[in-house]
Amino acid sequence: MAIIKAEGLARTFRTRGRTVEAVRGVDLEVGAGEIVGFLGTNGAGKTTTLRMLATLLRPTSGRATVAGADLRRDPAGVRRRIGYVGQGGGAHPDALVGEELLLQGELYRMTRAAARERAASVAGRLGLADLLDRQVQTLSGGQRRRLDIGLGLVHSPPLVFLDEPSTGLDPHSRRELWHHTRRLRDEWGTTVFLTTHYLEEADALCDRVLVMDRGRIVIEGTPEELKRKVAGDVISVEVADDPAPAEAVLRARPEVLALAVDDRTLRLTVARGEQALSGLVQALGGAGVRLESIQVRRPSLDEVFLAATGHPLHADPPVPPAPAAAVPAGLADPADPADPADEGALGVRRA
Repeated sequence: MAIIKAEGLARTFRTRGRTVEAVRGVDLEVGAGEIVGFLGTNGAGKTTTLRMLATLLRPTSGRATVAGADLRRDPAGVRRRIGYVGQGGGAHPDALVGEELLLQGELYRMTRAAARERAASVAGRLGLADLLDRQVQTLSGGQRRRLDIGLGLVHSPPLVFLDEPSTGLDPHSRRELWHHTRRLRDEWGTTVFLTTHYLEEADALCDRVLVMDRGRIVIEGTPEELKRKVAGDVISVEVADDPAPAEAVLRARPEVLALAVDDRTLRLTVARGEQALSGLVQALGGAGVRLESIQVRRPSLDEVFLAATGHPLHADPPVPPAPAAAVPAGLADPADPADPADEGALGVRRA
C-alpha cells in the first residue's frame, strides 16, 4: 500500500528575472513501512520535493496523496499525519529536552497527560530518557538530532520526512542515528522518507533509493538492484607517481569500458575483473608504472550515481544552519515559500 504517491510533481521559481525549474515532473511511490532515500547533490531538487510533499511549498503542477490525504485539497490533513524534520532543527536552545517534547504534544492538541506519556515513550525509543532535564544547548550534535526527530514523532505520525538527517554529525553519531531510524520502521512501523548526499547512508539504511539529478528522478530501486544495473566490475589502481602514464596505458586497452582519475587513483570499469586483471598489470608494468595497490570489486552506489547522472556525487557536507523557529502544524499555513517552518519539525514553535 502506497503511503506517498506523486504524479508529475513540479516546482518552478522566479529568481533574478528568470525561471528556474527546481523539480521537473517527478513521479514517485513510497510503500508503507519503507525507508526510502532521496540521493543527489546539493541543488538536485531533493529538499524542494520533500517540502512540497510536506506542504511547505505549493507545487507548480502535478498531484500527490500523502498519508491518505490529497496534497492540494487537504494540506491540513497531510500535516496532521506526517512528521517533518528539516535541516535546521526546531528545538529552542534554552529549553529543557522534556519540556520541548511535552509542548510539542500539546501543540497537536494532546492532553497534558497523553503528551507526557508519549514524550516519555519517544524519549525512551530515541535514547533521550536520561536527557529530559538537560538544556537543549548542552546536547551533542547526535543527541540534538535525535531530539529533532523526536519532535516530529510525538503525535505518532505514520510517515516522517527527514531532510539530510546526518549532515554535520561525526561517523559514530551518524551510525547511531541510523540505528534509531531503523527502529522507527522495525518497532513502530513508521515510514521514513529521507534526503541524503551520503552514499554510505543510502546503502546502509535505505530499503529503496531514488537518485535525483537536475530536478528529475533518473533511476530507482533497492541498493543491490541499482548496483546490478551497472554492468561489469570496478578495478581501482593506485599508482606511486604521476598517474598520466597509467591513464594513457589504460585508455588504450580494449577491455576498459570506462575510466576515471582521482589524484593517484584510477578507477576503471571492465566486463570481468578477475579475467582482465592480469593483462592490465602486465601492461602497466611494461610501461614502467609503479603500483601502490590494485583491487577488484563490484560496483558501488558511487558508480551507480556516476552512470545515471554522468557526474560523481561529492558528499562534503555543508555547514549546518542555525536552529530556526517554526510554526505550529495546522495553526498556520506553511505553504508560503518564505515561511520559516521550512527548517524544523513541522509542529514546533516560533520563538
